[in-house]
Amino acid sequence: MLKYFFIIYFAALLFSSLTLAQDEMSQNEQMNKWMEYMTPGSTHEMLANSVGEWKTVSKWWMDPSSDEPMQSEGSATFEMILGGRYQKSSHSSEVMGMPMEGINLLGYDNATQEFTSVWIDNMGTGTAVAKGKYDEDSNSIIMNGFMVDPMTEREMTFKQVYIKIDDDRQIVEMYMDFDGEEFKSMEVEMIRQ
Repeated sequence: MLKYFFIIYFAALLFSSLTLAQDEMSQNEQMNKWMEYMTPGSTHEMLANSVGEWKTVSKWWMDPSSDEPMQSEGSATFEMILGGRYQKSSHSSEVMGMPMEGINLLGYDNATQEFTSVWIDNMGTGTAVAKGKYDEDSNSIIMNGFMVDPMTEREMTFKQVYIKIDDDRQIVEMYMDFDGEEFKSMEVEMIRQ
């Protein structure tokens, strides 16, 4: 039943999108535009370069005054899903003595020309969502996002930076707001195995 819902939903979405654009484009132009939107490109190939097994070293800082970060080692598996359109990474490590499992979906939207990241883990029931662009100068993807702070039950913003050092090493940094100032709250170094 759910399968048929998604088929009908996709058909309705495609039909409404094509109908709205009819005044401005021919049917052939509309189909070409949709094909461009759905076809993985060089940016998706860049995401595919991370496919494989990785060792992770994570560091966390609770606030800007923290001298020594908490640290743990773990692992991550990267794969491309849905015909090479999205990168799925599955992570496992330890956080404050508790086992942590997390999943990240990272994609590139051909229409908006932005990356989108969605993170979920077993340390909560929320979802962190971020969007951003590739920065050639730093060879990194810089994204801004939001999630709910469980202490205040309010939405909070963060910055996430994916840095490619080389084909076998990358770093993910997360920056949070603390009393109006941004500080690095997390760093995950990944080494290909």
